[in-house]
Amino acid sequence: MTAEGKKRYKKILHQVGKTIEEYGLIENNDRILVAVSGGKDSLSLLYILNDLQKKAPLRFEIFAYTLDQGQGDFAREKLEEFYQKLGVEYYIEFRDTYSIVRSKIPPGKTYCSLCSRLRRGILYSEAERLGANKIALGHHADDAIETLFLNLFFNGRLAAIPPKLKAMGGRHIVIRPLIACDEEDFVFLSREMNFPVLPCQLCGLQENLHRQQMKRLLAEFKRKNPVVSGSLKKAIANVQPSHLWDKNLYKMDSVAPIAEDL
Repeated sequence: MTAEGKKRYKKILHQVGKTIEEYGLIENNDRILVAVSGGKDSLSLLYILNDLQKKAPLRFEIFAYTLDQGQGDFAREKLEEFYQKLGVEYYIEFRDTYSIVRSKIPPGKTYCSLCSRLRRGILYSEAERLGANKIALGHHADDAIETLFLNLFFNGRLAAIPPKLKAMGGRHIVIRPLIACDEEDFVFLSREMNFPVLPCQLCGLQENLHRQQMKRLLAEFKRKNPVVSGSLKKAIANVQPSHLWDKNLYKMDSVAPIAEDL
């Protein structure tokens, strides 16, 4: 790793460690399934958690789990070489969700919703089978901001992506240690470390996805205002229910007098 790479990696490690501590993502004796799609983010997640495992005062286990979804040119050998070089426990399982998604989704519709549901269901069942009590996903801050935009513009909800989530009635705990880091951190890290990045052929076939539009919107905001990402991350963690309209969060009939923000 270059001198600049070491400096930047130290910053990434610090941010990930802070997120883990702040949200209680990892605890003693955890066994964590690290979901590795083969993209830059999940490969970075595995690399970072493997490094932190050696340095952290906590004792926890990690293992890589990769789902071969039947997309064709799946470079299994490259991933296996990467896992073996890291010295991590790993599993690569085949499930032909690719054919299911292509057959179920009409032309012109997006694949992501069904694809993610199928993949999520498999991850939950495999976590149980392999004795994992937590599942780590590689979402970062840009993913959270894009999801916030998607929910605002298309779903009528004010929601992003949480650092920690209990799913399936609390049977599964999903953690996102990279959630406070910017995507550019992992573009940099994957290039610096020459990770064996595998493209997704489902999403890659669909250039007009709403998420791609939100990604372009965020990039334009960043171009015009370099600090916008930091401001948006801060906003996601700085919610004022009294200034929104959700009566389930804030009972308007029992409001105490407050100063006008006008």
